[in-house]
Amino acid sequence: MSEFTPNHAPPAVENAFEVAFWFYDAALNANEYLQPQKMQRLLFLAQAYFAVAYAGRRLMPAVFVADEMGPIEPNVYAAFSAGRPAIETIGGFPERVEMFLDSIWRRFGHHSADHLTQLAKATPGYVDAQKRGPRGVIPIDSMRRDFDRAAAAPPVQKVMRAKMMRSHTGKPVAVTAWLPGAKPAPPAKAPEKAPGGDSDDWLGAALRGRKPGKE
Repeated sequence: MSEFTPNHAPPAVENAFEVAFWFYDAALNANEYLQPQKMQRLLFLAQAYFAVAYAGRRLMPAVFVADEMGPIEPNVYAAFSAGRPAIETIGGFPERVEMFLDSIWRRFGHHSADHLTQLAKATPGYVDAQKRGPRGVIPIDSMRRDFDRAAAAPPVQKVMRAKMMRSHTGKPVAVTAWLPGAKPAPPAKAPEKAPGGDSDDWLGAALRGRKPGKE
């Protein structure tokens, strides 16, 4: 039985294609071709972190399954198999959704598809779903649990991007979207760069069971 109370609130966006198009366009703006597998991992991470941030609520009305290559949303995966599909979407997100997607892209968009796949496939929810058979469904509560407490993934407070606003005195201040049930995050500080390694390499390093910068 799940330790979380199911959240029956409607998803934050109309459909998964709107989110897929958002990531697709974000990559184009960064002069990058978004590989199908990388898109799938970004969708998976977005759905999982949104559930963590908003008490189990779904970002999009989508179901992820444990494919051999990694977790995928099968409908979006099939539609993008031959490139960007000619599907009309409403477009335009509420500000908090726009900020959330921007946070996911800023935190994970620079990683390779292989790196994100390694992170996603290491989650217990994916492993358990794969054991149930080909393309077993990964429950949303499993995704929420995996990223709520995973040692190999950044906490949601570090993923959510702070929005720059101005105080009544005109001084710029960073404001992060309120997360239901979350404790205030400590002041951010620059990550220490490991000798001989990327300061952000701890994600992959944690999955490999070694310290960053050491083989």
